[in-house]
Amino acid sequence: MTTPLRGNRDFRLLWMSGLFAVLGGQMSALALPLLVLKETGSAVQAGAVGTVSVGAVLITMLPGGVVADRVERRRLMRLCDVGSLIVVTSLTVAVWFGHAPMPLVLLVAAAGAVLSSVYGPAVFGLMRAVVPPGQMGTATARLQARTQTARLVGPLVGGALFGIHPALPFAAEALGLLLSTLCVALVRTRSRAKATAGPVLSRSELTAGLTFLWRIPYLRTVLLVFGLGMNFAFGAMTFTALSVFSEGGRSGIGGGFVITCVSAGALAGALIAPRISPDRYARSLILATCWSCVAAAATMAWLTDPLVAGAMCALCMCLSTIASIGFLSTLLIVTPEDRVGRVQSGASFLSSIVQPFGPLAGGALLTAFGARWAFSLTGCVLAVSALVVTLAPSARKVAAPQPAEEPVTPPAPGPTPAKAQHAAPGD
Repeated sequence: MTTPLRGNRDFRLLWMSGLFAVLGGQMSALALPLLVLKETGSAVQAGAVGTVSVGAVLITMLPGGVVADRVERRRLMRLCDVGSLIVVTSLTVAVWFGHAPMPLVLLVAAAGAVLSSVYGPAVFGLMRAVVPPGQMGTATARLQARTQTARLVGPLVGGALFGIHPALPFAAEALGLLLSTLCVALVRTRSRAKATAGPVLSRSELTAGLTFLWRIPYLRTVLLVFGLGMNFAFGAMTFTALSVFSEGGRSGIGGGFVITCVSAGALAGALIAPRISPDRYARSLILATCWSCVAAAATMAWLTDPLVAGAMCALCMCLSTIASIGFLSTLLIVTPEDRVGRVQSGASFLSSIVQPFGPLAGGALLTAFGARWAFSLTGCVLAVSALVVTLAPSARKVAAPQPAEEPVTPPAPGPTPAKAQHAAPGD
């Protein structure tokens, strides 16, 4: 008989570990740019913090998946937590004594991004060993609910602590990382890939996750359309709504309400998901998300009411969160254990790479054509994506679990024939 998740000791520890780490990370994510703005008065330097963080994540995401498939995952998570703790503690001490140089701030931003690129795939690899396949949908939903709650609460708490003293948000993050390390240390399950092949930074290893995703039609179609196309268009739509309902920057109430509704929708979706087993209805949820986004864009093109726009965006984000949980659960189930880290990082890379360009496209459309046409053109992109997911045969058949890779025997010392030569690091 399968143990319920509430009785799964290791899952509870993983859940608590992530709560402490994410909550602390959300506090510092707000406090870092505020600190730079306070110290330098430069909005450009404050914005550089976010640029460095996003850039570091995109650069290290694929290597992070490779590392997560090479090192015992519980140990790797502990190393990431300890590394983050050392960096954040250094910044806390510097801020407390009134001197936080810009290079140290950027180092903290970059280090946090790099370590999270390794930590994330390691968590999913370990969860694969901790949670039975039949409970993966519920477990993923509970992790998402935890993360969305921390994203709502963290910035508020971080801002309040920053107002008392600039060092307090970073001290709180350091405490959270310490508690996270302790929780991970108490996890009994071990998880390590059975097969290893090729240098860590070889082209074949870095692209192994992407190659796996490409070879399975269902995963390929959903990620390209739902992960790339829909993420891009939805980002453009929400940025357009933020600009339009903020009256070009003259008032933040309408735009702020829309963004708050997006966050509330994500939290609602994460709370609803465990009750409906999203992994069983992943395709239906993806279709519902796509067509609700089309309806939202069409509605906002003709109704300039922030209440309506907020409600539509909340609905879209709620459905999107549930659908994403269902897809992620399917992804974890069908991926062999030896490739979980690389496949998860590959999927995250595809979903993240277009996100910075959505707001840029929304702003360009709004400037060139005005609000109605910006929403209409974004809706056309969303409609094309929805049609592909609805009609494509590859999106109708959910993927089945794949066999694990056979271990590759290392080549003997000496020259290797050209056709059998392993890719060298940096290829």
